[in-house]
Formats: sequence, structure tokens, C-alpha cells
Amino acid sequence: MSEPAPIQSTMQDDFPLTVSAILQHGAQVYPDSECVTWTGGGARRATFTQISDNAERLAAALTTLGVERGDRVGTFCWNNQEHLEAYYAVPGMGAVLHTLNIRLTPEQVVHIVGHAEDRVVIVDGTLVGLLAPIAAELKTVETFVVIGDADTVALGAGGAKVVRYDEIVAAEQPGFVWPVLDERAAASMCYTSGTTGEPKGVVYSHRSTYLHALGTLAAGVTGFTERDRILTFVPMFHVNAWGIPFGAFLCGATLHFPGPHMTPEPICEFIRTERSTLASAVPTIWGGILQYATAKGGDVDLSSLRMGTSGGAAMPQAMMEALEQRFGVRVIQGWGMTETSPVGGMAHPPADVELGSPDEITYRTKSGRIIAGMQLRIVDDAGDPLPHDGLAVGEMEVRGPWITGSYYRADVPEKFHDGWLRTGDIGTVDRRGFFQITDRSKDVIKSGGEWISSVELENLLAAAPGVVEVAVIGIPDEKWTERPLACVVRAADADVDEAALAAFLEGKVAAWQVPENWVFIDEVPKTTVGKFDKKVLRAQYADGDLQVLRTK
Repeated sequence: MSEPAPIQSTMQDDFPLTVSAILQHGAQVYPDSECVTWTGGGARRATFTQISDNAERLAAALTTLGVERGDRVGTFCWNNQEHLEAYYAVPGMGAVLHTLNIRLTPEQVVHIVGHAEDRVVIVDGTLVGLLAPIAAELKTVETFVVIGDADTVALGAGGAKVVRYDEIVAAEQPGFVWPVLDERAAASMCYTSGTTGEPKGVVYSHRSTYLHALGTLAAGVTGFTERDRILTFVPMFHVNAWGIPFGAFLCGATLHFPGPHMTPEPICEFIRTERSTLASAVPTIWGGILQYATAKGGDVDLSSLRMGTSGGAAMPQAMMEALEQRFGVRVIQGWGMTETSPVGGMAHPPADVELGSPDEITYRTKSGRIIAGMQLRIVDDAGDPLPHDGLAVGEMEVRGPWITGSYYRADVPEKFHDGWLRTGDIGTVDRRGFFQITDRSKDVIKSGGEWISSVELENLLAAAPGVVEVAVIGIPDEKWTERPLACVVRAADADVDEAALAAFLEGKVAAWQVPENWVFIDEVPKTTVGKFDKKVLRAQYADGDLQVLRTK
């Protein structure tokens, strides 16, 4: 007897999940939601309908410029309305959006543009001065599209055409017909920050972008709704601005973009004036807001913020507590990478933990809780999975529909293991999916055969009186192989010294984990996206540029 034929789904499974579908949903269902770009002294506004119309005009203009399906179009822009229009126009027409990090070195920009083979680059007028000196080296670029006013003569030094964004958009009409695309086709690309070796390209599909945006809208992640006004100072040039521009069009949340005004004073004024309800940033931005707001006292109003999210690095518990206690800003730690689109975890406390309790803040400072759509495991040095018991320590590996399975035009097999992406993060996972990163694999301090967590020491020391920020690295030691070196930035009026900081750690970590090596610096070096750049500190130590003090 033959087996019965398997029952088939009756669903329209061939409906493509594309970026243009996200745009059309936002414009049709939430036409009056807005994109608000801060100008420094006020704001300029565009509704989702206007954004959609301009995206159609931009797609038509790029077509006139010769951009075809699969071509790469770079953006060298701040977070603003025009960048948002490019976010939708370029992938929607079948080209590939390549967001260029405006803080990379000129050499890195030349490498990345050439590696991606960008044919067009859309550049903000205020940033032309960064691109002009290397314009002739961008051999693949045929056209620069300039947003706003700027002297553009130098951009054409290599023979590329230079046109004005406003002019080419105004010359077209809305009504561009978005092509039917394969949802697995490339939509956008972003290069890693290149802290080790050359930056590597990650290419996001339409499908991965759509699913990631849906995943971030869950109440256990961000819970965006039409009532929200999201201040997005996560750069749009890095990892799709954490997916916020796409999630907003799916749910109707208004977008607040700071443009180039990224210092605490205009940010706080933007929040006060426009009543932002949610803000997403790296800890260095949050730290700047905290310092400014504390100094200004009652002159700063952050009361409209229902939640903040922090990612890119661990936020110290002391900073999180100060934001909530002084200004009512409740921040949730998140985790992600360029390779994960990026959101992979959010540390919302479990339901059985009382809000406001010590346990609740402890959960919020964990690295994250695995979100639906992503799988995570930890493995030992042999690559074997370890239990999720909150005790076993191993390297985190992830997989899922918005996790990269390779790099663009780069063979890096060591980053992948049996279909899983190796994150390079070392940590634990508990039975409820909360994970805690204790170090990066390259930052682990191995002292006398035991591991010391640089992240734990940093978080503890950040709460010490007189400390602004701190990074901990491992340095060679004849007896113990490695020992921790604490690199501390003191507040301007602080007289704290190495002995006081060592005493502060007593009883908080095992005695043998307390650093005996200390250095006081003006600022912790940072990567282009605001993370601590420990390789710079290690190089400074190796070159003898750090004045190390010892407590024992």
C-alpha cells in the first residue's frame, strides 16, 4: 500500500518578504507617522507618505543614473530623512544599499568601497570634506549624490559625476513601480568595524531584513507601537540602525533622527522638545547623557522616555541605576553583531522577578535573553555543546534566519562551525535563555590557569567614586602568564588613586582577581561604533606608552 501524499499548505507561501513591502505597509497603514530630523534649533518633518513618495522618486532618479538590479549604492550620511529614503529606495528597486561608516579611516573607506564595487555614493553635504580627499581613489564610483549645500568640486576629481539629491528627486514623480524581487536577494550590506584585520562584508537579504524587523517588534524585545517616538542615535551606517527604521514602518512608530547633533546637549533638547518615548544607543552615549543631565540638574527633562535600550558593549550597572534613579529612564541591555542583523538578545527580566527589586536590575544588566527567531548555544574548546545551566563557560554560537552564513567575497571558515556562527564571545547561558558575556575570546585574561573576566572588573570599577570609565586588558606576567591591567579615566575633580580602587574591589571579587597593575588615562580608545578598542591599549602597553602603577 502506497503512502498517502503529504498534505500541502493552503497559504500564499510565495508572497515575497521584501523591503518595498515594508515601505508600502507603512505608507498605507500609518500615512501620518513621521520622520523628524533634528536641525539643532528645531526639526524638519516628513510623513511616511512623503517618505514613500520620495523613495519612489529617488528610485526613479537612480534608474536614470544607470543603477541596475544588483548594483551597490553607498551612503555616507548621518541619521536623517534622506538616509531613510535611501534605505527604502535602493533595496526596493533591486539594487543593494551599502551603508558606509563615516568614522572609518580614509584607507578603510577606499578599501570597502572598492571591495563592494559601489557605483553610486550618496553623501551628506556636511561630510563631503571627508570623502573629497579620497574621491579620486574610489575607482568604481561613477556618481556622487550630494545632500544639501556643499562645495562639491573636489568630489569630481577622479572623473565621477556630481549631482544634487534635492534636484534629482524633484525631477522625478512618485509612482515608481517596485519590481517583484526574490526575497532571498541581497537588500543591503554592512562591513564589520575591522578591529581585527580588514573589515568583512555582511550582506542582508530582503527576507532576513523583514523577519528581523518583525522579531524586534515583540514585546519581549522593544515592543514598538504607533504611539512610540523612537530617538535613533544608533548610526544608520552601522547594522541597519539595529533594524529600527524597518520596524518603525511595520508598526507606525515615529522616527526621531538627530542628524549630526550627537552630543548630550542637543540630544536632551530633542527629547524634551519632541517627547521621545524610546531611545537606543551604545553605553558611551548613555554615559554622556547621564553626565550632562546630572550637571544640569532640573534643567533636563527625560520624563517622556518609557524605555531605553543599550547595546554594542556592556552597560555598567551603576550607570543603569543612576539613569533610572535620577531621571526615571529604565534601560534594557541588548546584544547583537553586524553578523546578526544585529538584534539577538534583550535582557527583559522574567515575570517572576519583582520590578524595582535588586534581582530585576541584575537581570537587566545581563547581556541578553535569546529572542524568538535566533538559536544560541555555548561550546567548549573542542566545539562540543555545554549545558545551559548558568555555570558552564564557553564560546557563544548562533544561527537563525537573520544570521550570516558567510562573508562577502571573503573565505573565513574559522568563523563558522557546523552551520553556526562563532561569535567570539565567551560566557554562560542559563536554563531560561539569559546569557552573560564574560569576555571576548581575544580579551580573556588567563591568570595561573584560571580565567579573569575583564567585563566583570570593568562593570564593578565603573561604580567606584570618581571613575568615569574603565577598560581592563591582560598583560604578560612571568609568574601567572597574564594579569589584569586596569586603565581608568578619572572624573575631572576626582583624587581617587590605585590603592583606593583596589580597596573598592575587595570582597566584590576573589582577592587574586583584583588587579595590581593600574594606569590612569584621559580617555579609553574607542572603535568607530563606540566600543572600547582594547587592541590600542595593548599596543600602547607593549610600546611602553602607559605609565603603570602597582599596588602590591
